[in-house]
Amino acid sequence: MLQNVDIDIHHLTRVEGHGNIVVNVTDGTIETCEWQVPENPRFFEAMVRGRHYSEVARITSRICGICAVGHTLASVTATETALGIEVTPQTRKLRTILKHAENFDSHVLHVYVLVAPDLFGAQSVFPLIPTHGGVVVRALRLKRLGHEWGSLIGGRTTHPVTVVPGGFTSLPSAADLAALRERLLGAVPDLEATVETILSVADKLPAFDRPTEYMAVHEDGQYGLFTGSVETILANGDRARYDIEDYLSITNEFMLPQSTAKHTRNRLRSYAAGALARFNVNYDQLHPEAKKVAEALGLAPICTNPYMNSVAQVVECVHAVYESIRLIDELLEDGLKDEGLVQPTRFGSGISAVEVPRGILYHDYSYDENGLCTRANCIIPTNQNHGNIQADFEDLVPQLLESGASEEDMALKLSMLVRAYDPCISCSTHYLDVTFVR
Repeated sequence: MLQNVDIDIHHLTRVEGHGNIVVNVTDGTIETCEWQVPENPRFFEAMVRGRHYSEVARITSRICGICAVGHTLASVTATETALGIEVTPQTRKLRTILKHAENFDSHVLHVYVLVAPDLFGAQSVFPLIPTHGGVVVRALRLKRLGHEWGSLIGGRTTHPVTVVPGGFTSLPSAADLAALRERLLGAVPDLEATVETILSVADKLPAFDRPTEYMAVHEDGQYGLFTGSVETILANGDRARYDIEDYLSITNEFMLPQSTAKHTRNRLRSYAAGALARFNVNYDQLHPEAKKVAEALGLAPICTNPYMNSVAQVVECVHAVYESIRLIDELLEDGLKDEGLVQPTRFGSGISAVEVPRGILYHDYSYDENGLCTRANCIIPTNQNHGNIQADFEDLVPQLLESGASEEDMALKLSMLVRAYDPCISCSTHYLDVTFVR
């Protein structure tokens, strides 16, 4: 067992934003074990105050270039609730296809570009080009599909332009949807090959289990995305259900000295959001083909190994493809209609909860009688995971010390743990400690 350890990883690589891992052990005593977030804070809530409801989603989608679809949908659906707008089934289906596109696009990027290098023993994806060229080409092929899939529905994938309060400003043609359907079917062999690739390196995923609380949007009719309620499940199967409007009492944000991002907690000291949380909460709603992939990859609810979040992302990619094919078939059978925008019936307050790749995204707005935003609040998925990462560290470090792991191996496993959560660190920083001097 190592008696002295000094791990000081400043600005962890292959994650979005700046996060540090600091572990100090002296004479066998753990003195420091921290996941630190030093990123500068961002205050998009202040930027939208005084803005017309038609502008708000355009601004808040800029919170993230990866989850721009999710921020757009969270903003628009919260605004629609505040304005008394009930969108049509066609709009709902098109938005669901768009949400699946974002999850697919982001998961492919994370699994292949950010996680795979650790599993193949490389520092980044670039050294894999000469050694695993077929895998890299497959990743690019799937990534392109995800991007063009989202662009067809949203006008563009990054900061979509067609999704607005009340519906869509423009619709894809039936021919375009039919072509997308064929492309999704054509991606199935690449997804099957992805499963084989994951299986070939499955032994590189650390065997670490820490039961926690898993939180996700839950819908009775489909795998939770952006309506319904919020549900959590513990490792023993104990479930709790909450109304989205009670999100503040679910998240319970608080601060720690090592982080410019807030932490959250609910029934336990921390909870997890993201693909593995959705899998644990909503397994019954998964498409049958996705369940087959989960079984092949050895993933079953309730999984308490955070490293398996990346495996859950692969399962969700399969789910996204097959569910989008189903929805396209329904839209083509019904016939696409130019429905126009549903207009506001009132002005008030509205809250939304949308599942983005990294977990639940909450948006909350109030509007005055002129349709101007008077108050806004956003809670980002990654800041809901920071506390769980810290709790994982505190369990994992003693286990690694006891196992006789080297300092290099400890640093790698801690880095892999953070990357498994697929954190979007910049988006999660919403705190600034200001001392006023008079």
